[in-house]
Amino acid sequence: MIQSQKRWRISRPNDDLVTTFEQELTIPRVCAKVLVSRGFNSVEEAKSFIYITEDNVHDPFLFEGMEKLVQRVHQAIDAGERIMIYGDYDADGITSTTIMMKTLEAMGADVIFKIPNRFIDGYGPSERLFQQAFDEGVKLIITVDNGISGIQQIQFAKNLGMDVIVTDHHEPGEVLPKADVIIHPGLQDTKYPFSHLAGVGVAFKVAHALLGEIPKELFYLVAIGTIADLVSLKGENRYFVQQGIKQMKKNDSIAIEALANVSGVETSAINEETIGFAFGPRINAVGRLGEAFPGVELFLTEEPNKALALANMLNDKNKERQAIVKQITDEAIELIEQQNLDLKGPSVIVVGKEGWNPGVLGIVASKLVEKYYRPSIVLGLDVEKQIAKGSARSIEGFHMYNELAKNSDIVTHFGGHPMAAGMTFPLEHVEEFRNRLNEQATACLTEEQLIPVVSIDVPLEMHEISTESIQSIQMLSPFGMGFAKPVYCLENIEVNSVRKIGSAQNHVKMELMQGAVLLDAIGFGKGDLADEIAPATKLSFIGDLQINEWNGRKKPQLMIQDAKTNQWQLFDIRGIRQVNRWLPTIPEGNTTFVCFNKESLAHFESIFSGKIWFHDNVIEEGIVSDCICLLDLPIEEQDLINLLEHHDWQRIYAHFFANESTYFEGLPTREQFKWYFSFIAKRKNFALKQHIHELSKHTGWSPNTINFMSKVFFELNFVRIEGGTLVLNENLPKRDLSEAPAYQQRTKQISLEQKLLYAPYKELKQWFEERRAAQTVPEEEQKWI
Repeated sequence: MIQSQKRWRISRPNDDLVTTFEQELTIPRVCAKVLVSRGFNSVEEAKSFIYITEDNVHDPFLFEGMEKLVQRVHQAIDAGERIMIYGDYDADGITSTTIMMKTLEAMGADVIFKIPNRFIDGYGPSERLFQQAFDEGVKLIITVDNGISGIQQIQFAKNLGMDVIVTDHHEPGEVLPKADVIIHPGLQDTKYPFSHLAGVGVAFKVAHALLGEIPKELFYLVAIGTIADLVSLKGENRYFVQQGIKQMKKNDSIAIEALANVSGVETSAINEETIGFAFGPRINAVGRLGEAFPGVELFLTEEPNKALALANMLNDKNKERQAIVKQITDEAIELIEQQNLDLKGPSVIVVGKEGWNPGVLGIVASKLVEKYYRPSIVLGLDVEKQIAKGSARSIEGFHMYNELAKNSDIVTHFGGHPMAAGMTFPLEHVEEFRNRLNEQATACLTEEQLIPVVSIDVPLEMHEISTESIQSIQMLSPFGMGFAKPVYCLENIEVNSVRKIGSAQNHVKMELMQGAVLLDAIGFGKGDLADEIAPATKLSFIGDLQINEWNGRKKPQLMIQDAKTNQWQLFDIRGIRQVNRWLPTIPEGNTTFVCFNKESLAHFESIFSGKIWFHDNVIEEGIVSDCICLLDLPIEEQDLINLLEHHDWQRIYAHFFANESTYFEGLPTREQFKWYFSFIAKRKNFALKQHIHELSKHTGWSPNTINFMSKVFFELNFVRIEGGTLVLNENLPKRDLSEAPAYQQRTKQISLEQKLLYAPYKELKQWFEERRAAQTVPEEEQKWI
């Protein structure tokens, strides 16, 4: 058995509907399978998804308060009032700010922007910056990507005499700020039909309303903020991102050209992964480590040299951020291990330390979730101010925002989503906070939910895989939250070949086979898998399908994410005497090492550092593990059968070390026995110890064979042994050779060696298979077999 690392949740799309989609939409079967698995039930629905158009963009005036917003902004412009855009320090906030700046500047407004400093102001509205704005003559504040939780701060701005418009998408609390207008897609009783807009999406809707038409030239900004903020890529968001990527590929933006340059990306190859893994982290980096305004300046500038300089600065900040993340992650893991936290059952990781940079704690929390698969909260502890400030990331089944809300009496400031949140609270409450969350986790999480889940919506046959079908999947892009990149599944596939690759031998390369179809597969960081696959084992794989191009030739290739099999496996390590050659391939902590012979037991105990069990003790003491390593040959076949009946071993490692093999010597013939007996009878005695080598040379028999026949004669009372000399007995009994225990034992030994030690792998596997199968037959049926 090979256990998967995650729970596989496999969708089985309806074959008839798949065929309908394939034929009527004229798309490859792989694409049809994805659509059906994702819940598309009609050709029309699937078609509108694939070929999404501007018709999917909703009227911005469906937002309650949008007309009032437009009137107030026009009033400010007409009156020459200064407007401030108040953003956020992440990629969503930076792109939201840019959209509003470009829109209001195009309308002729007197507009400035401010973005809070994560370390000085924290998340959301800041009284310090609102006071600055007032002092600078601002009459109207428009928040983007924040504000819904800034009740006190917005009231502060109102008391100063400024009007405040909040545009946000974060989880609203029970009490809303008393702003002049709130534009939010997730408010209760909202008439707006799409609730999954990012902050930049909301800002874009405001721009649409203000300009009276869709500002298509800003699609690229919506795409960046939407992907970076990990919101659903369905509905309007899908259209925005699709159009934004097309726009970026045309290279119309100085900022995008500069970002592509420092990221080492060709603009023609930009896709959602480029934004998520190259652009997004660099834009986020400035706000994580200091002031975020250079991110906005990058998108606002029209000077190529300045744009490139700013992009290089973002790139340098990102490298710095990566180093800090690694350091804090290492320290957090060390703390978790030192605290010996109980991570076996439902629990929440709450870990903190003085001096941790609060700007990267969300990334660290994500890495802890990835490692431990528990909701994780990482706190920076400020002893001087006596506050704890941090970020949280969650898992399915633990709604982080709602669970934090249950602790609002001690968590003074928090905000976020079901899967992510930020918080600030007094340092004295950290331990109580940890205890409460662990109690909440016990109440709402099950053991099963603590195993990572991977959703698989494309079970495939290998004949369905081709370079053309893989390329066709792009018609379903962009992929992201709410519409993830497909995970493919190949079930019960034969592994034609497997080998470790890489300088550290930590990767694996395989050739998979189904019928006559072959497929290359690569597993990065999965080198150990090579040691877990026995010959003739069929495995199921999940992963991503990619096209590997080498010397102008294109071939499909599976990038392995996980693998499993429910089959028991036989590993043939017979004949490999050097223990250090095969021992590293065995999971020692989950393997029972067994000897049948006391001499072998002593031999292996001198080699092994771990425990070696005598076969009877394994059964008597009820020892079980998933794997068993049979170090030597059983004396009796039944001894091994008893071990197999004792436990359903999932892996059997057959070493079967034999100090002296009898198989190739075989049993002497009756003619040999007859000649040797006549030889002794003529002499009445024979000095065996003294003359055995002379006899061996004369007959061509080995000394072992001569000793064996001598022992048989002794056990049958044909001879007695006196000081190394065989002496013929008088009145010889009439007995058959097979009556001698030595003869019987050698016969059994030869048979055992033939079955276990020298049989081809296929025959050995069959021997074990038959004994394992017998275990599953009910007792009442066994008598009929």
